[in-house]
Amino acid sequence: MSILGWESRLAAAPGGPGDYSELGSCRGRSVSDIFQEVDEEVRREQLKKLWERYGNYIIAACVLLIAGVGAWRGYEWWETKRAVESGAAFEQAMILAEAGKPQEAEAAFAKLATDGTAGYRMLARLREAAELALTDPKAAIKAYDEIAADGGNGPVVQDIATLRTGFLLVDTAPYGDIRTRLEPLTGTERPFRYSARELLALSAWKQRDMGAARQWADMIIADPQTPAGARSRAEVLSELIAASGKG
Repeated sequence: MSILGWESRLAAAPGGPGDYSELGSCRGRSVSDIFQEVDEEVRREQLKKLWERYGNYIIAACVLLIAGVGAWRGYEWWETKRAVESGAAFEQAMILAEAGKPQEAEAAFAKLATDGTAGYRMLARLREAAELALTDPKAAIKAYDEIAADGGNGPVVQDIATLRTGFLLVDTAPYGDIRTRLEPLTGTERPFRYSARELLALSAWKQRDMGAARQWADMIIADPQTPAGARSRAEVLSELIAASGKG
């Protein structure tokens, strides 16, 4: 009962406002119980007013939340499905490559590089270039250059593509061209620095630039973190340079 309700009952009492005989029904109840009832009534009225004013907004917010969660779950399912499909396509392309079918493998990797998920697109581009190298080295170099120039692939993938280009060019390109491509990869923080240094040493040796070959071989040997295989090859090259009498 509201405060106004209680006031009405007191005013309408037979003896007037001072007559509390009508409150006989309240005997046995404490004053705190009466005030608690009044407080609850006030709260109900306030909540009713709030709901009448904001109820539609609350319902709309709940609907939007449920719809958002549903859309996110749907997107996760779709991405998972695409990843599974891309993985299966990549595996099938690898089977073609291992079966000695470079053209079919190249086509499969090219399709995946366009239609696959982000991770598989990048892997497929690298594999497509590798298959191209078996039949068309110039096209493979162009493909690797495009990968290396794409900052979205990340520095590691870019370095891999540049290094692959170096492998394809080391037998034919001038040492100056190889150096322009690979020297940035030889820094102490670059992950493929040892392979880049080896390729530069080999390129200089092939071009009869013994001074440059000696420089790279010494750098490989002097680096305490150089892998054992790379160090052994550099030592052999160093001995060949010394034997030639031109280093």
